Amino acid sequence: MPRKWESKAEGLGVPLRGDEQKYLETLPDELRLSRPANRLKLQMGASRVAREAFAFTVRVQRGNIEEAPMPSRNLLLALTAGVIAVGLSIIAAHAQAPAALTGQVSSAAEGPMEGVVVSAKRDASTLTISVVSDNAGKFSFPAAKLEPGRYSLAIRAVGYDLDGPKTADVAAGSTATADIKLRPTRNLAKQLTNAEWLASFPGTDTQKKTLLNCIGCHDLDRIVTSTHDADEFVQVFDRMTGYYPGSTPQYPQRLIGDARRNLGAAAGVKAMAEYLASVNLSKDEVWDYPLKTLPRPQGRATRVVITEYDLPRKQIQPHDAIVDSDGMVWFTHFGEQFLGKLDPKSGRVSEYPLPVIKPGYPVGTLDLETDKAGNLWIAMMYQGGVAKFDKKTETFQTWKVPQQWQTDATQQAFLTPTYSHLDGKVWVKNSDRAQILRLDPATGEWENLGSFKDPSNNRTITSYGIPADHGNNLYLLDFSSSNIGKLDAKTGNLTVYRSPIANSRPRRGRVDEHNRLWFAEYAGNAIGMFDPNTEKIEEWVLPTPWAQPYDVVTDKNGEAWTGSMLSDRVSRLNPNTGEFVEYLLPKTTNIRRVFVDNSTTPVTFWVGSNHGASIVKVEPMD
Repeated sequence: MPRKWESKAEGLGVPLRGDEQKYLETLPDELRLSRPANRLKLQMGASRVAREAFAFTVRVQRGNIEEAPMPSRNLLLALTAGVIAVGLSIIAAHAQAPAALTGQVSSAAEGPMEGVVVSAKRDASTLTISVVSDNAGKFSFPAAKLEPGRYSLAIRAVGYDLDGPKTADVAAGSTATADIKLRPTRNLAKQLTNAEWLASFPGTDTQKKTLLNCIGCHDLDRIVTSTHDADEFVQVFDRMTGYYPGSTPQYPQRLIGDARRNLGAAAGVKAMAEYLASVNLSKDEVWDYPLKTLPRPQGRATRVVITEYDLPRKQIQPHDAIVDSDGMVWFTHFGEQFLGKLDPKSGRVSEYPLPVIKPGYPVGTLDLETDKAGNLWIAMMYQGGVAKFDKKTETFQTWKVPQQWQTDATQQAFLTPTYSHLDGKVWVKNSDRAQILRLDPATGEWENLGSFKDPSNNRTITSYGIPADHGNNLYLLDFSSSNIGKLDAKTGNLTVYRSPIANSRPRRGRVDEHNRLWFAEYAGNAIGMFDPNTEKIEEWVLPTPWAQPYDVVTDKNGEAWTGSMLSDRVSRLNPNTGEFVEYLLPKTTNIRRVFVDNSTTPVTFWVGSNHGASIVKVEPMD
């Protein structure tokens, strides 16, 4: 398709001829009409005059000025006016949008500081807006993001605290200024992310990776500030195995009966206890190793606006957050029996009580998916079933796992209705005994396909994430190895593929429009992609050490997005170049499910702050 240029005066789209297209390709990037964000709007009175002037310019460009007929005086005037207008358009394109609040971040130690996250929250508001300082230390809040009022200011820059100012007043129609000064922090340990703690710890990567299961309910600072010795840690581990995965120190839930979470063999548990006792404060009042920090964002990573929407209760743990076609954000509660909805325009939060189908057992939900009709499907964890929510009627329908398969440990963490319209079947994972189930919602009938083995060593595949391909065949992401299993929906046969990174622990992911599977490699610190046509897995290791991605999704531009459970960074990958851009979030976030809204340009990234009782929106500027 030929590209179009636009005449602003007439609002016409005129296809370019081949020679005109070639001329455009000789222009610098900021002038090319092929870059949608920088489209040139030629300010000429008529498309005919504009085209004639353009043709004259092309002939001059080719060196044929002597052969070209001289343009009329009116044409020269039009051409001159057009050039001036083009220049003005370029200046306007590069000028910043109107700002509500600007300033510069600096410190005595560094002077102007790049990569400082600056946050502003209006009094009595539930929204916090954040931007990032550029390479001159400058920051700017777009006027559209800040309403008039008094704002509390905060920063995130590891190693520093805010010295002042701590508030700013924003008035309508004007730009407020706040030059922010930072001072060295007195408590660096309190600022460290889980990734920075792991980077600081002595020991091998193998020893450190044993802690990757220790950040689901709490952060590592709870461990490193403790004084437990190895024997006491073993007792702590034993007690922890009896808690529901959605427990937090503030809101614990005990498992029922003989249900327990698996920590592995006793020898491994003892070794982990000894390692934890070597990095905490059991032997001294201070740590005997230096604390290491990650670098602040630079370049493109500073070109972003981040909005955090507070949820109405601190107890809310948004696990999966997705955006529907109406722009509403829906989220599961990891520790409560609700389905949540956020209206991003008003900030209003609605909660819909889910039915309790297994009284007395822990409450909370995990996976949130949609079917072709737009219905929401929820994995109900230890309630032992799944639910469908009709947004039109605002009603739930539930299906309980048959009683003969129920135990105290029955747990539905994942389900896949995405392509259920093809065969009428919804895939469901039962974490108890790693079973794969299949539900026919129309009849209520369940199938139990049982558990599956790795044919190379006969080990059970413990899938964490079960996305389906375009034919409703199922992928099993084996969280205990580096396996990707593909289950044929018709034959029930399983084919196993292995990622190049050993013991990469594939986690959650999605199938893209080309039917390729994108997935997180939690222990491999990488993004993986399986192409069913070539039956090959390609991998991209994240630039930040100890990021440990949880989930992966691709956008309309073919870029892959993930988030870190440990570093509070959102990673954006261009698979064609291998380039990553990593956006630092304003607060500790513990990122789980990631979602990209493709209806915006640029795309918008959404995630729930699982430990922060908020929903986070990330808007890159390019």
